[in-house]
Amino acid sequence: MTGPELAEAGRLLAAARRPVVFTGAGMSAESGVPTFRDAQTGLWQRYDPQELATPAAFRADPALVWGWYEARRRGVRRALPNPGHRAVAAIAARLPDTVVITQNVDDLHERGGVPAPVRLHGSLFAPRCSACARPAPLPSDLPPPSDAPVPHGGPEAHDEAEPHDEAEPPGGPEPHAPEPHDGPLTPPACAGCGAPVRPGVVWFGEALPSAALDAAVEAASGCDLLLTVGTSALVHPAAEIPLVAARLGAPVVQVNPVPTPLDAICAVNLRGPAGEVLPALVRAAWPDADAG
Repeated sequence: MTGPELAEAGRLLAAARRPVVFTGAGMSAESGVPTFRDAQTGLWQRYDPQELATPAAFRADPALVWGWYEARRRGVRRALPNPGHRAVAAIAARLPDTVVITQNVDDLHERGGVPAPVRLHGSLFAPRCSACARPAPLPSDLPPPSDAPVPHGGPEAHDEAEPHDEAEPPGGPEPHAPEPHDGPLTPPACAGCGAPVRPGVVWFGEALPSAALDAAVEAASGCDLLLTVGTSALVHPAAEIPLVAARLGAPVVQVNPVPTPLDAICAVNLRGPAGEVLPALVRAAWPDADAG
């Protein structure tokens, strides 16, 4: 990718010292992780995700909701971080005060080399008690991720791999083998109070975690560049984060294949997938960089 827009975005990134990288579902979709609104597969086709992702649904049928999230967790474990995730890690390695804020609930940023993103919508990998909120261990039969974590020092430590939603972990099932427990599954009981353990994500009707939201607003308020990647800018209050940065004078650079409501506030709009645009942006900012 070349052109004056990329050159200007590269200039802004090279000049930044406190950038924020704000990522949405499009980032993970490039690794084969279905977005929340994508069609369900298999036996889950007859369910509406928006009807499963609510506290009321979990109270009514904990096994159904837990089983669906277990299927989602297994799908994420088969996915690989894409070059966009590695480019974000390269930015964080070059600029230690970078803050990565994500709306995604997978672990691809961590496996891509960013150890502690701010998670606005929680994580599939942080279950907790539905009553007392005590953290709970992951199920013991969850397969290991299909790639090793990338050291935070940069993406060059990890071999390039084409993201594919059927990649399998070593020793795992064949790509088209039936998934274990693909259906309703009784959630484990909390070790503290015995109540059902729930997925550690934000459901419809729930507030964002206050600590994460406060950290995101603080980072956006103090940044000198906000890079927004793969987000529709339609899910609030998370969609307000780029607006906070823009109102306080930080330039906003958007990476997205299609226009979004953020177009008007952006200093630069880079059209294209994150896996192509972000490595090119890193090279434009720092020609000596290995952006994966």
